[in-house]
Amino acid sequence: MVTPQRERRIVLVRHAKSAPKDGAPDFDRPLAGRGRREAPRAGQWLAEAGYPLDLALCSSALRTRQTWQLMVSRLSEPPPVVYEDRLYNADPDTLLAVLTETGEAVTDLLMVGHNPGIHELAVLLCKTGPKRLLRRIHDGFPTSAVVVVALEGKVQEVTAGAGRLVAFWSPGD
Repeated sequence: MVTPQRERRIVLVRHAKSAPKDGAPDFDRPLAGRGRREAPRAGQWLAEAGYPLDLALCSSALRTRQTWQLMVSRLSEPPPVVYEDRLYNADPDTLLAVLTETGEAVTDLLMVGHNPGIHELAVLLCKTGPKRLLRRIHDGFPTSAVVVVALEGKVQEVTAGAGRLVAFWSPGD
């Protein structure tokens, strides 16, 4: 008898609200006050939802690092994090490539990134799921939002359309 493979998950997070550009390089923009309030709420939602995480991949930009640091403070079992330069303002193909490079031991992964790439990746992955959630994901991906995508196969083999949207949280919820 073949044992069914456990469902894998990819959790996609858009960084929290950042401060205006005000002449600073985009990469070095910090979170705004609203972002500093909303990022811990995203972490709290994730902790209460109970999704286990093996690894977090986070853009190395300041606002994404700050988002992760505020989120992780709410997690009872935080995963190790890798700050990845290639995630900064990356397109969905680059984000997908980085996902597939993770080690075989990674079955549940979180990625903190930027729009429009993180939104486009969510739409690209999620071809099935509750209609109301699919409509929401097509409509936008607000700052601090969290999308949970279930996979039948390995994270390392994920392709477009391979995911099922199982949850979508945003600060307005």
